[in-house]
Amino acid sequence: MAPSGSRSIKKGCQRVLYWIPVVFIVLIVAWSYYAYVLQLCIESIENTGEKVVYLLVYHVIFIMFVWAYWQTIFTKPMNPLKEFHLSYSDKELLEREDRGESQQEILRRIAKDLPIYTRTNSGAIRFCDRCQLLKPDRCHHCSVCDKCILKMDHHCPWVNNCVGFSNYKFFMLFLAYSLLYCLFITATDLQYFIKFWTNGLPDTQAKFHILFLFFSASMFSVSLASLFIYHCWLVCKNRSTLEAVRSPVFRHGTDKNGFSLGFSKNFRQVFGDEVKYWPIPVFSSLGDGCSFPTCLVNLDPEQPSSPTGPFHLKTQIYSSVSP
Repeated sequence: MAPSGSRSIKKGCQRVLYWIPVVFIVLIVAWSYYAYVLQLCIESIENTGEKVVYLLVYHVIFIMFVWAYWQTIFTKPMNPLKEFHLSYSDKELLEREDRGESQQEILRRIAKDLPIYTRTNSGAIRFCDRCQLLKPDRCHHCSVCDKCILKMDHHCPWVNNCVGFSNYKFFMLFLAYSLLYCLFITATDLQYFIKFWTNGLPDTQAKFHILFLFFSASMFSVSLASLFIYHCWLVCKNRSTLEAVRSPVFRHGTDKNGFSLGFSKNFRQVFGDEVKYWPIPVFSSLGDGCSFPTCLVNLDPEQPSSPTGPFHLKTQIYSSVSP
């Protein structure tokens, strides 16, 4: 009982520690709200029209930012469907086999009826020992969540959640609105930041908030911009962070552009077909997270044409449908 109790205490402490980055972000955002709304807009800005416009625009951006952040944190990552889990009889059969090749034969037999086209670097069926399931394409096991996550991108400590198929759109909107939030604060705070240095503002506590607000927003803007641009590039290429680091392996071999369908289709894979839902943090991504269209049977218009292109496509098609 003692070891079990120790593990429970350890897990409880870890869960608390995992929330520290989120609490830090919440405190920063809460302070920025106080500093911008009360200290800058209400206390420091004298022009009523300017004050009203700033407050209206600020609150629209703030609401969208908080909404996207909330969705990214509290949307549970999706796990593989039950079809990918081993049955009780298959588990027993797999446990009785002590040779790797024999186990692979069993896994290949099970995978034959599933939409699985990716393999390990050695060409073996991707199997998770901890979850006892065949991994769908683009699915990976998260060591923090201790679960297999569909289209896993990465585990983000700033949201205390795995970013994957179920919340990747929310994560992108969180980056977009947080960047817009910081840029708006930086732009509207600039003239009052300058007045601080030229003694154009009365000597009140608002000076400190205006100064620190500008520095904080500017600093976060730089880091958020680089992260947002990187993930925009991933969306355009239809890759996850994990796939950018290690290209997926298909039956015909490694192909970093295996899931790329061209910019428009790649974008719609994440944001969906309905334009009205693109800027809103509601789920609109295409598919079920377990299977994805690939350029194995669709030419990627982003790839340059070459004399060997048609032969390469035929090889890919054959590889994607061969047993």
